[in-house]
Amino acid sequence: MPVRATKRGAERTPLAGDYDVVICGASFAGLAVARELAGSGASVIVVDRYEIGERQTSACAAPTEWLDNMGLGPSIRQTFRDLVIHRPSKTHRWTLPWTFSTFDYRLLCELLAEQGDFTFDTAKVDGITRGTVHTVHTDRGDLRAPLVVDALGWRRVLSEKADAIQPPEARLSRGLEVHPPIASHPPDDLELWLDPKYIVPGYSWAFPAGDEVRTGVGSFDPHLKVKEPTVQLAEDLGIGTEGGYQGNWIPHRLRPGTGDGVFFAGDSAGHCLPTTAEGIRTALHFGLVLGRELRAVVEGRATREQALARYGSFNDDHRWAFDWLWRVQSVVSGINKYPAMDTTLELMRSPRVIRWAFRHYLNIAPPSFALQGDRPWAIEPWVEPERDLPAAA
Repeated sequence: MPVRATKRGAERTPLAGDYDVVICGASFAGLAVARELAGSGASVIVVDRYEIGERQTSACAAPTEWLDNMGLGPSIRQTFRDLVIHRPSKTHRWTLPWTFSTFDYRLLCELLAEQGDFTFDTAKVDGITRGTVHTVHTDRGDLRAPLVVDALGWRRVLSEKADAIQPPEARLSRGLEVHPPIASHPPDDLELWLDPKYIVPGYSWAFPAGDEVRTGVGSFDPHLKVKEPTVQLAEDLGIGTEGGYQGNWIPHRLRPGTGDGVFFAGDSAGHCLPTTAEGIRTALHFGLVLGRELRAVVEGRATREQALARYGSFNDDHRWAFDWLWRVQSVVSGINKYPAMDTTLELMRSPRVIRWAFRHYLNIAPPSFALQGDRPWAIEPWVEPERDLPAAA
């Protein structure tokens, strides 16, 4: 488990001040918001319990084009064109229309932070007093700003109590993984297991990342513990559990992007996609649009109320995709231990079907969005470059 680098002892001085924007949370979503405010003249502070890049909580992978378009390419550890899906009776290999890359979490966060212009400090955010100027309460003091962002994760710390969620009675998945170092050359495949041996309502994974293989199990049912199947998968792959475990709760339903004058992004808004549990790309996606809306406010081109309405609408416009993937997740949970899952994967094996499905999936948050400047949304959807289709596996 990571060791917190939060300031202690003599270094733990009081923290207080007035800012234009307070961003709570220094991972993908929070740093993406800060990135879009660079050069606006806004006084911005980002606070987190951990130092930037200190605490990795996922397998850390995203579509390669998103990382490149965000200027985060140097953090890439390994890139994959194929997705290998294991069933008890058969292994399927799908060639995707775009590549997926694992990356170094700390380096990516550092690169993303370098694109911003903000003050950073470590503190635990405890709550908020709302007003024309909000007051964010931390364990080191109070921070005041008219614009406040909650990018703290699934706990949705700055929401009203009635809006808070707590596991296991919540719309959350749970995931746990190990990432032991490997002595030999890393595997070449991005692998998933839809195998009831490990978990029925969920899936297992092995994501190579240069000198390690990030291996774990995710359950769509928050009541099911996943340590035992994670250990079993690691043993089956012969990689062990050296280095310990990392895990997290994973939201799998979209939540409001605003609430009583506060903006929410990333896991606090449920921006992790159901079924796939892919949340990095969407955290960047929503973080960018939120940062652009806040920039309009600090530059005098919009009011806070207009930004709340526009960002809230942008968030809600994506509900159809999240609801659709939620239905897919429910189907996977229901058929994973039956032959119907094998039939479904056989129907998906056509390269044309795979291209169609994954192209639409990528366009939920297209990589072109990272290149749109201050436009409110991506103008052009992602289009696959022309190339020969592979034969069906």
